[in-house]
Amino acid sequence: MEISFYKYQGTGNDFVMIDDRDQKFDDSDLNLVSKLCDRRFGVGADGLILIRNHKDYDFEMIYFNADGSQSMCGNGARCAVAFSAFLGILDKKTSFLAIDGAHKAILIDGLVQLLMGDVAGVDNKGADFFVNTGSPHHVRFVDDVQNYPIFAEGKTIRYDQMYAPAGTNVNFVEKIGEDEIFVRTYERGVEDETLSCGTGVTAAAIAFGKNQQAAEIKIKTLGGQLSVKFKASENESFREVWLIGPAQQVFAGKISV
Repeated sequence: MEISFYKYQGTGNDFVMIDDRDQKFDDSDLNLVSKLCDRRFGVGADGLILIRNHKDYDFEMIYFNADGSQSMCGNGARCAVAFSAFLGILDKKTSFLAIDGAHKAILIDGLVQLLMGDVAGVDNKGADFFVNTGSPHHVRFVDDVQNYPIFAEGKTIRYDQMYAPAGTNVNFVEKIGEDEIFVRTYERGVEDETLSCGTGVTAAAIAFGKNQQAAEIKIKTLGGQLSVKFKASENESFREVWLIGPAQQVFAGKISV
């Protein structure tokens, strides 16, 4: 079988994108998903995304992590919007369905502004925090994130008993300005550090600005710059949460599987 695909990246978070509006891709074949994401024997990516038709939305995004598990992916969703625009499904504004529900997005000058789901709150985990932004995220603030042992500490927290059995993503955050942070993430499902994580930087930004009524936080990642805007509600939840950043097509091809 030959599969046509496109490769997209959003601040270094990369994805195999497949136009599956004819629903020929077997989404129950998780071995195939993992094979396509394999960086040595497949296309290579942090995740795989299927774009499908939906009667109530412009499209539906079916997202898989590289290991075949599923979750919400912020950078993946931004890439899905850019890819869908490339396919002619949308122009500058869209509403689409993801695993965590409906989303809206705006595409302007190569930047995708993605409306994330409302966030229920920020939980204390000792000196750290936990925020669910469609995917679970543990957030730890550190002094020197550039030299922090991301893989070792991230893996330890990801498999900590308090998050069993599903585990969590882990974000390490350094304040580098009054409204700017540097975020590095160990991603569950990839089982390694990624160059960027959309739901992760969103969780980090909310944990960083949680005491503000409204905030726009600039985020540095190893893969590039993002920003997150949000407003706080009286019940300590957060609404109008926007993840903003670039999404670019890298190449297209066909692979025999």
